[in-house]
Order: sequence, then structure tokens, then C-alpha cells
Amino acid sequence: MEDKMKEYMSQCLNCKIKPCSNKGCPLNNDIPKFISLAKENKIEDAYEVLLNTTILGSICGRICPHYKQCMGSCIRGIKGESVNIGKIEAFISDYGLEHKLIKEIEKDNILEGKKVAIIGGGPAGLTCSYFLVKKGADVTIFEKYNKLGGILSHGIPEFRLNKNILENTISSILSLGVKVKYNKELGKNLFLDQLKNDYDAIFIGIGANVSSKMNISGENLEGVYGGNELLEYNNHPEYKEKTVVVIGGGNVAMDTSRTVKRLGAKKVYVIYRRSEEQMPAEKKEIEDAKSEGIEFLFQNNILKIIGESKVQKIECIKTKLVKKEGEDRLSPVNIEGSNYILDTDYVVMAIGAKPDETPLKELITNKWGYIDVDENMRSKESKIYAGGDIIGKNATVAWAAKFGRIAANSIIEDLSK
Repeated sequence: MEDKMKEYMSQCLNCKIKPCSNKGCPLNNDIPKFISLAKENKIEDAYEVLLNTTILGSICGRICPHYKQCMGSCIRGIKGESVNIGKIEAFISDYGLEHKLIKEIEKDNILEGKKVAIIGGGPAGLTCSYFLVKKGADVTIFEKYNKLGGILSHGIPEFRLNKNILENTISSILSLGVKVKYNKELGKNLFLDQLKNDYDAIFIGIGANVSSKMNISGENLEGVYGGNELLEYNNHPEYKEKTVVVIGGGNVAMDTSRTVKRLGAKKVYVIYRRSEEQMPAEKKEIEDAKSEGIEFLFQNNILKIIGESKVQKIECIKTKLVKKEGEDRLSPVNIEGSNYILDTDYVVMAIGAKPDETPLKELITNKWGYIDVDENMRSKESKIYAGGDIIGKNATVAWAAKFGRIAANSIIEDLSK
């Protein structure tokens, strides 16, 4: 073990109240316990503790917004620097993957003979599959692409998540006996009625990756793109010597702007209505974007996109932050008379995402187009469970995994009666 990793581990106070786990971590990983074991060089035992709550440790250890989650709740962070929980989690999980420790898991076969269909091989579907196959279920993932990973494969750039790490994680899950059918898309060549006949339970984790729009003038001009689609399909225009404006303040905006810059754009702006402190993106991602030459225009709003057939300019306006009655968060308000014009070649919308309505026509959805589920991820339809971004709740990888685990526990409960 490297001295730096030992130093990270030595900083953990092993708090009895465990705010990093109970308050900060969506998955409620037992952080003090796995760090304590790792400090004693019991890496295999530490990995086993992680496997009780997650199979995505190597991934979450790298890409989670740690300062908004576990590290943000760390007691040491009150007066100093938080324990680097992400690096420790990744180290332990990488060790487990490298030594194929997951194969040593004993199945209790409580669901032997039960068949479960998982629609979508993203973080929710992968996690759900892992916890079900541990119980002896016959699990098949139906994936619309020719590889698994969902947003991990098709949304997060390689400079943030090494694809070998992802592939090793997926391989570890498949090694337990999970089957996969590729190029199967719900509503096109995969239908719920047939699955209901063939399977005892169905979990839907197809994500929500259709970029939201601002509904402003010029949004349909050539040269306006959705950030989610650019990342998912990796189908970019030619950026060399071009100016690109990215609208939004989340990690999709950061990933898109950094990708565009790396593909040769001369100038990349990120426009965000609020202040830097209010940006939902992880602090590290913002700092990395700045270091790579991305320019941020905080407290600015876009009013319209200008051009005859394609994007030529945008009209922007400055904003001020005000406290509105009944609201805790400061709201951006346009400053009258502060309008200005900015020349640009492309505009990328990264202000949020919504579900693709096409594959959900057979399901009961709410007014926002998400699948309705209860707190245990059970939908209103028999045999069907859902989790991840498709239910319209917390949209991070760790939360998607948490929802997948909750759904698995509900399926286990229902099928073992």
C-alpha cells in the first residue's frame, strides 16, 4: 500500500455517529468500517464491507460529488480537510476487482428458479442485477446498445472515468451469472407484455437523457445541441477555430464544455444564471474546467439565439440574486438594461434532462413523464419496478445505484413470499 493511501486512511476518526455514511453517502456505505479494516491491511474484508451496499465502488470513488456527499459531511472537514473518502473507496474496490474477489461471494439461492428482466444496463440496472443474482435469481439485462454502462459508458467522458475501470466492474457482475441481451430497446424490439409473460419481475432503469430546452427564440437553429445527446452519441460538429457557448451549471455542462475544448474549440464559455457557489457541478469539475481554459460567465442569462439559418450570436443579460418570500435559495432575476450580444458558432443546452416518452407509452407516468414508483421502487403496475433517472428523483450515479438496490430488495421480498 502506498504511503499516500496510508496517510488518507490514518486521517479517519472512526466516528461513532458516522455522518459520512448516514448523512452524506446516498448508498449508506459503512465508510468508517471499511477504512478501519483497510488501515489494518485487511483489504479483502474492507472490500466485503463495500459489497454489502455497492458494486460500483471503483466508479463512485472516482466520479461522485464527494464534497456534496460523504466528504461534505466528514467531521474533520469542519475545521480542516475532509478525509479523502473517494480515493480510499476506489483503492479498495480496485483491489477487489483486480483480485476477482467477487467470485468468492456465496449465493443463498432464496430466488432460485425466479427470472428477472433488467431493462437498461446503467448504474441502476447493474446494481439491481448484482443484488438479485446474489440471491440466486436468473437475471437477464436487456441493453439498447452493444455494451453496458448506460451513462457511465455514453455520458461520462473517458478523462473522468477510465473505461477499463468500468469494463472491469461490469465483468465482475457478469461473472456471477448475469446474462445480457444487447441491442434491445424498449418500445422498438422489446415489449413489456412479452416480458411479463416470460419473467417474474421487471426492473426498468433506462435513464432520462433527453436534453431540456429553454423555450427561447432561435432554439431550433442549426448549431444548437443538447449536451446529453452530444455526450451519449459522441456525434460532434467540427469545433476547430469555433466559439461554443454551453448553458448550464451541472456536471453535464462541465463534461460537455471540457469535451468541446479538447476537440479543438477556440473559445468555450459556460453561462450560468446564478453564482459559482450555487453551481450544482462538483467543485473539482469546475476547477478542472477553468484550468483547461473554459471561461465562466456567472450571473448571466441567455435571452435568445440569433441567426438566419444557423447560430451566429446570442443575446444575454446579467442577473442579480434575490431572496424571494418562501424560498431558501437565492433566485436569479434579470437586470433591466444589462443586455449584450455575444458572437458564437454553437450553443449547447445543458440545463437538465427528461425521459424519452416513446418507450414509456405502456407505463403509468406522472405529468413530467417519469415512471411513478413508491419509496420501495414498486410501480403501480404488477411485476414492474423502476429506479435511476427514469423516476425523476436525485440524479447522480450513487443515487441511481441506491434506487437499484432498493428495487432489488423489493423484488427479493416479493418473489420470496
